[in-house]
Amino acid sequence: MRLRAEPEAAGSRLDAFLAGPLGSRTRAQRLIDAGAVRVDGSVVAKRHRLQGGEAIAVDEAADPVAPPPAPGSTAPAAFGIAYEDEHLLVVDKPAGVVVHPARGNREGTLSQALEGRAAGGGDPIRPGLVHRLDKDTSGLLVVAKSEAVHRTLKAALQAREVTREYLALADGRPPARAGTIDAPIGRDRRLRTRMSTDTDEPRAAVTHFTLERALPRHSLLRVRLETGRTHQIRVHLQAIGHPVAGDPDYGRPGELGLTRQFLHATRLAFAHPVTGAPIACVSPLPDDLAAALERAAG
Repeated sequence: MRLRAEPEAAGSRLDAFLAGPLGSRTRAQRLIDAGAVRVDGSVVAKRHRLQGGEAIAVDEAADPVAPPPAPGSTAPAAFGIAYEDEHLLVVDKPAGVVVHPARGNREGTLSQALEGRAAGGGDPIRPGLVHRLDKDTSGLLVVAKSEAVHRTLKAALQAREVTREYLALADGRPPARAGTIDAPIGRDRRLRTRMSTDTDEPRAAVTHFTLERALPRHSLLRVRLETGRTHQIRVHLQAIGHPVAGDPDYGRPGELGLTRQFLHATRLAFAHPVTGAPIACVSPLPDDLAAALERAAG
């Protein structure tokens, strides 16, 4: 199916625009998430806002409708796509999805849902994964489709040439509008399931933050990672006395009606590992965090 977005469609979400031609918004979202919809030749997210005049191509044969999982099995993980080409994809991961199999989470992971699309890295349980997000942290992460691309992206990450920005709602107000937290992180000395700056196994960790929005009892921070330690943002903000709102491990669970920490990987930017072209993807706050932000604004 080939369509042209008329000028009056400007500002419409892609999935809403395709709901009519495809019969339902649900079907439109399935096809978009499967990478079967291209706008001016590019795969975009279902939240993509049309400008008017774009050429839209839909591969209806790629509709990924599948039979329900067998009893006792786990349904494939859901995810969105912010960018995709033949070399890599940038996944928009919802909260609640585990990135790769681990103890206690053997099925229903993102890496399993990407089977056949991701490759590289030498680890069969996490092919193509360049970095990861916590289960209950939503947002963007890049996945390779070949060993060479994975190797190049991993090197760029280690060289700090990949920009990873998060939005975090922190309790209280940091003492400055911008700052850097430079504090090594490792397993907590007393509680081994948590990470901490109070550790016998320190590894360098650097986090930069700027104040995005001041609220009565909270601060919306834009946070940029220089390193990528487990739970780094959550641990660093707790260490300076401003834990992430709703954090069940390092803050106050249930705050503002949250069922998870208010942490979202909102922007990912890097040079394309093959063409060198700049790639920059943005993911807006998901509905649960947007609602919590409204409550925090009072």
